[in-house]
Amino acid sequence: MTEHKVKFLPSGRIVLVEDGETVSQAARKAGVHINASCGGSGLCGKCRVLLESGTIEGGKSEKLTGQDYASGIRQACLSVIKSDLVIRIPQESVLDTGVLGTAVPVRHRAGMYVFDIGQLKKEGVFASPVDKLFLELPRPSPAYSIADAGRLIKGLADQYDEHGMVVELQVLRRLRRILREDDFRVTVTLSRPVRRHHRTRVINIQAGNWTHRNFGLAVDIGTTTVYGQLLDLNTGQVLAEAGDYNAQMSYGEDVISRIIHAERAGGLELMQSLAVSTINGIIEKLLDSCKVSRDEISSITLAGNTTMTHLFLGLEPHNIRRSPYVPVSTFFPPIRARDDLGLDLGRHAVALVFPAISSYVGGDIVAGIMGSGMYRTDAQTLFIDVGTNAEIVIGNREWLACAACSAGPAFEGGGITHGMRASAGAIEDFSINPRTFEPMNITIGNKPPGGICGSGLLIIVATLFEHGVIDPRGKFNRDLRTPRIRQGKSGYEYVLAWKDEIRGESDIVINEADIDNFIRAKAAIYAGIMTLLGNVGLEVTDLEQVILAGAFGSYIDLDCAMTVGLLPDVAPEKVKYVGNGSLMGARMSGLSNHIRKDVVDVVHRMTSFELSEVDSFKDHYVASLFLPHTDISLFPSVKKRNIP
Repeated sequence: MTEHKVKFLPSGRIVLVEDGETVSQAARKAGVHINASCGGSGLCGKCRVLLESGTIEGGKSEKLTGQDYASGIRQACLSVIKSDLVIRIPQESVLDTGVLGTAVPVRHRAGMYVFDIGQLKKEGVFASPVDKLFLELPRPSPAYSIADAGRLIKGLADQYDEHGMVVELQVLRRLRRILREDDFRVTVTLSRPVRRHHRTRVINIQAGNWTHRNFGLAVDIGTTTVYGQLLDLNTGQVLAEAGDYNAQMSYGEDVISRIIHAERAGGLELMQSLAVSTINGIIEKLLDSCKVSRDEISSITLAGNTTMTHLFLGLEPHNIRRSPYVPVSTFFPPIRARDDLGLDLGRHAVALVFPAISSYVGGDIVAGIMGSGMYRTDAQTLFIDVGTNAEIVIGNREWLACAACSAGPAFEGGGITHGMRASAGAIEDFSINPRTFEPMNITIGNKPPGGICGSGLLIIVATLFEHGVIDPRGKFNRDLRTPRIRQGKSGYEYVLAWKDEIRGESDIVINEADIDNFIRAKAAIYAGIMTLLGNVGLEVTDLEQVILAGAFGSYIDLDCAMTVGLLPDVAPEKVKYVGNGSLMGARMSGLSNHIRKDVVDVVHRMTSFELSEVDSFKDHYVASLFLPHTDISLFPSVKKRNIP
């Protein structure tokens, strides 16, 4: 088979591929990211690359203009390699890791909910699931010649009242040598169970006193991004934080695309290895920043949605996308992080994985519930994490009900003509002159506009609606005297930025098709909230607090969300923001075995609703396909403003 050399710019990475492979496949092999929202099916048109030299076949679709094709632009997933190539990845396809400096990017700091370690200590529940104990054991003698393992177990019982220990084989293999390295002065690492009838395990032993060096990791395995924190298990402090894009993104930006790929031969193994490699990269960053060795990590607590958890653990996710939507498991035992999963940690490190509720309400939402403290309050609470899928939880300490609805990729920049992720150049804020209808765009990093991110899309639609530029159906007012409104390829559109002003390839616009996508997405979320409220016998007025989680939830403009009917019309003071609730919950669980026990209780008493099987969901959805809604009385604050 003929091989070709493919060089990617601006990274300079080179990879050898076989004749007939696509540019997308070559990029994956080279570790170069190209946007692939549709998983490589040729539908989204996001995988644009520039052919600088060489020969390819195909690469053209209706997503590219004749001018695009003539200038060398191709769709990577449709471009078949026939010679050595030099391919340049345009900026819009390059992931900007500069925006991943923090896992909790919150616009509304004043309403930020913080459940810190001080609360755990105050309540007396600060007790890590994996901790270290120092022992000084008696030396062997004719009068005391019991086995080394018996000596260790008796020492734990006598000095710490620890009973029923199980000493793991890897510890037994090193026990004789380690006991004698420092005259029977040793530190043992214990992994404590959640259930009472399970036994505490001795998972590591070190010569001397190492109780002051006990560290853990908390990880949020997101569909798009993965975040990690390095924890001091003795103090509860977060020592470092790092994030990266999930390497699985090259095989599709949504969970369904990745499930489909996992069903192919070797696909599940590939998805698992990509998840592990992403986490290993984050682990390396965290440890290097604090000069902590891998052998000093005792535990890693991980939370992710049900699909991400299955792919990370190497479990077949096939039936998650097929009715009746049955996952392999919703509970997971403690796992050997290195031997069973391939994480780059010491052999003793234990991986603790958050349980899920159902196929579409996963461990990330359970972690968010725990981290936010929702399950501990008397207040009637709505918890919502907005993304491609919106997960909704309603309840309090007495009861909890949940549901998930598919919102589509609009809130993450997908399905929008000039949509993009929240990276440099993305329009994140917007205002308009009410007389001239001229825009003011605020972008991430104060760069020239390159597209619209999810939070920017919300503000743009709300602002256009509030100023009468679009009507409740999302259609443009064609009577306004402004060149910004014009006929485009996808219906009428509003020009956010002229290409000459930003030195871009095309004007940045939002069109009626984009607004339709947005309205469908917001309608699904609002309908999900109202359906779940109805099924538990509550009204919007019964809600005492609303908790917003996730990246989009962290940046959401509350006034705009109510203006367009994305969220129920509630008093702003009822709203709290938790940022990355999944990571917060993973951290809390990694620091408190009591919270791990609470997790099991919460999952068992959670009632899950499948919205597609609830008749009222469709009615709520259809009624929500307007701005803000067909029934304006549901949005008194919007009605009061007399929006045109």
